[in-house]
Amino acid sequence: MFAAMDWQQPVALLIVATAAALLVWSRVRRRKFQFGRDTHCGCSSPAGAASKSSIVFHARKGEPPRVLVKMK
Repeated sequence: MFAAMDWQQPVALLIVATAAALLVWSRVRRRKFQFGRDTHCGCSSPAGAASKSSIVFHARKGEPPRVLVKMK
């Protein structure tokens, strides 16, 4: 098979095969546990302690970004 190919074709096939293997490996391998992703919660507080505070982000063109924390 490789005898009829120019040197560029096996190199291109090797690159494509490596990319395909890396894509398959990223789908198959087990991911590390992340609290925010695996529990659908961005906070680290227990579920029973429901606080009514909120965080508001403001960002407008030409102005510095602001972060407002409203504690209730």
